Parts: sequence; C-alpha cells; structure tokens
Amino acid sequence: MPPVRKRAYDPEPPVRVPPYSVEAESAILGAVLLDAPRTFEYLSGRHVEPAWFWVPANRLVFEKALEMHNEGKPVDAVTLAEALEKAGTLEKAGGLPAIEKLTMGNLVLAHTEYYADILREKFLRRRIIETAESAASRCYGTDEEGEISEILGRAQADMLEISAEDENGAPDWNKSLTSTFDRINALFSNNTGLTGLSTGFKDLDKTIQGLRPAEMVVLAARPSMGKTSLAMNICTAVALGADCTGNPVTGGERQPVAIFSCEMSTDSLVTRMLCSMARVPYYDIVRAKYSSEEEKRRQTKMLSQAASKLMDAPIYVDDTGGLDISDLRARARRLKKRHGIKLVMIDYLQLLNCNAVASQGRQIETSRISGGIKAMAKELDVPVLVLSQLARKAEEHGGEGRPALADLRDSGAIEQDADVVMLLRRPCKYPNSKDHDQLNLAVVDVAKNRNGRTGEVKLTFIDELTQFTDAADEREEDPADY
Repeated sequence: MPPVRKRAYDPEPPVRVPPYSVEAESAILGAVLLDAPRTFEYLSGRHVEPAWFWVPANRLVFEKALEMHNEGKPVDAVTLAEALEKAGTLEKAGGLPAIEKLTMGNLVLAHTEYYADILREKFLRRRIIETAESAASRCYGTDEEGEISEILGRAQADMLEISAEDENGAPDWNKSLTSTFDRINALFSNNTGLTGLSTGFKDLDKTIQGLRPAEMVVLAARPSMGKTSLAMNICTAVALGADCTGNPVTGGERQPVAIFSCEMSTDSLVTRMLCSMARVPYYDIVRAKYSSEEEKRRQTKMLSQAASKLMDAPIYVDDTGGLDISDLRARARRLKKRHGIKLVMIDYLQLLNCNAVASQGRQIETSRISGGIKAMAKELDVPVLVLSQLARKAEEHGGEGRPALADLRDSGAIEQDADVVMLLRRPCKYPNSKDHDQLNLAVVDVAKNRNGRTGEVKLTFIDELTQFTDAADEREEDPADY
C-alpha cells in the first residue's frame, strides 16, 4: 500500500508539552529553602527524586539542595547559590534572583507531601508517554529493528518498570507470608497471651489483646470522663513497663512513646503523670495548699521519687496546637526514625486540621484526618491511640450516658477507619444510671474490635490522682492517705 501523502492544506499537528506542574515544583523548592530539615522529612516518605522535576533549572536546584542536606550542610537561598556558583551551574539554575524568588510565594510547609504527590503523578505520566512513544517508534521502524514479539516484550518490560516505581505496589507474597508466620510463632513463644503492647490493665488486655502494631485505636468519651488520664496511664505503662501502681505489666519492657497533645501543655501532662505515680492528689498541687508542713514534705518526697522513675522514661511529648495531619505524620515519622517509637498517642482528633480540604466542610476534613491517622499507623507499623470527642447526643441514651459508635463526633469515617473503638463512661455522672452511687466506677465499652471480641471492662478511677486501676485493685483508703 503506497504511503499517504500529506496534503498542503492539512493543519500542522499541535505540539503537546509533556505533563508537569511548575507551581508544585516551585512550591517544593521554596519549602526546601525556608526549612530544609522539615521539608526533606516530609519528602522522605514520598521518595522524591531530582528526575521528578521537569524544568531543568528546578531539577538542578533540587539536586544540589538534596546533596547539601545529605552532607549535613545548611540549605537556604544564600548557601545554595554559593554552592551552585562553586559548581559552575548557578546560571543554569536561573541565577540568584530566580532562587530568591522561590521563597516569595505563600508557602504552606504542611502541604509539601501533596505537592510531592503532584510531581510524582506528572513524572509517571511522562514515563508512560516516553515508553509508548518508544514502542510506537519501533513499530514504525524497518524489519531490522526487531520482531513483533521482541517489541512487545520490551514494551511490557518498560511498563512493568514504571509499575515497580509505584510505592503503593503490592509486596512480595512469599515475604508477607513468611513475616506473618514468624510473628505468629513469636506470639506462641512469648506465652503472654497478648498480640500487642500491654495497656497496663489486665481485663482490658484480655478483651483487646493489647495495642497491636499498625492499628488505629480510638478512645472516645464526653468531656470530663477521664479519657486523657486513661490514655496517659496507658502511655506510662508502655514507657515504663509498669502500671501507675508500680506493678510490672505483661512483657515488662520499656518502649518509646510519642505523645501529641493538641489540648494540654507538656507541663500539665507531666504534672498529671507525676501525681498519678506518686499517688498525690492532683488538685493539691494545682492549688499549692497543704494541711501542714509535714504533709508538704511528705508529698514533695513522693513526687521526687516519682520524678526519678520518670526521668529516664522514653516519652516524647509534642504539645503544638492545631497541627495539620500531614505535619503530625511527618513529626511521627521523624520520631520513629530517631527514637524507634512503639506507640503514638494523640489528644485529640477533633483538634487536628487538614488544610488541604478545610474549605470543603468539617465532616470531609475529619474524614481525611481519620484516614491519615490510619495510614500513619500502617506506615510506621505502630499502634496509634487517638482520643476523640463524642457528640452531645451520647448523653441522651435513656439518661444513662451509654454512648454508641454512632455518637463519634463529626464523621462516620472514624468508626470505619478504627480497628478498635473504646467508649469510656462514668456512671456516677448520670443520675438515671443504676450504678450512679459508685463514684469510682469507670466503664470502658469496647464497641468495635476488628480482630477480637467486644464487651465492657470495668475500671476504678481515682479522680484526685487522675489514675485508673483494674477494678479488683480498688482500695478503701482515702487518696490523701496514700
């Protein structure tokens, strides 16, 4: 068949530019120049490479900035320009004015991961286009360029290589099976009956089998029920290998804990921990009033002893308020890398933000935050204990204050994403409750447990000490006598 000749009046085919985003490239470079350590921490989970940048000048700038960061050198507009000038590539990068211009935009460091996702998508699109054009070029070639089977084989290999660059690709099945079998074998060997970290409460451990890696555990309650105190008691048990009363927990090993407190300051959290361990009434410390000098000396001594126990505890507290979920994930990733944290606690979910979708309504924002927390648990392979508020309607259930999963505030996504949901209530707060007269009774209703059983667990709560114990450990003495 003779070749089709181009007619004079046929229009020229449009020139198509490969996909790229100069805005996302500039935003990432600007973030690097403003805060290189924090930005590269964000980018570490996305495995960003210089090849992801389409604009040659941007690729050159990122490559040099990454090199300087890996060498432990400070990265900013001045130091980067000097390094490029020494390498003889400053003009190719656009010169000093172009580098300084990168820092002039309205940058949001917490959005760096989203910019990286844009770059990655554009990069993969370009790779697919190049592979398709290469295959098309071979198909248009002469017979000497290969048989059809060879052309197909090369095209398939190139596409598979692109698929391998997808960080969300499925892991090798044999490795997954071996890893799971080794974990099960280890559980049989330790003979503790737990598949995760001990909470420090025997009855609660029996129900949820401990705090398991890669799981999102939600502890929800109405205000003033003691959810922060319970969460801090659990963190103390994990970090010290012993509960608040000093008894060794199952496993008995110290494990690093990261605490993100969006509501309370570090000082308030530490004060609660000290009072709980020392068995000193919290409100005595807050009011700084003592019945006598002897009582003051006694409590000071007990607090000093508790402080010595907590001094070397592997606990890392971040009390930054209003964290964006991307920022929180980056900080947790950094703590995992530096300190090998085994548990993350967040107080509390409704105080987090997701600026990327904030304009779309609180329900969508909460859904994105919940999904981010679950993804963080899987990425870091640690349990994440996240506190959550319950809606006011939780108090309407027959006047007994028995909350349900549907009472989780702001979004049903929390219920869906969580592996375990624990609903905390204090019957003494509700006059219609049959246990209203039991002032120290606290009930943890395990309403959802994806990998175990559900049911209620009774605990004893000593309000003055902000301390929970197993129900069997309840004491008759007044807390001031401890």
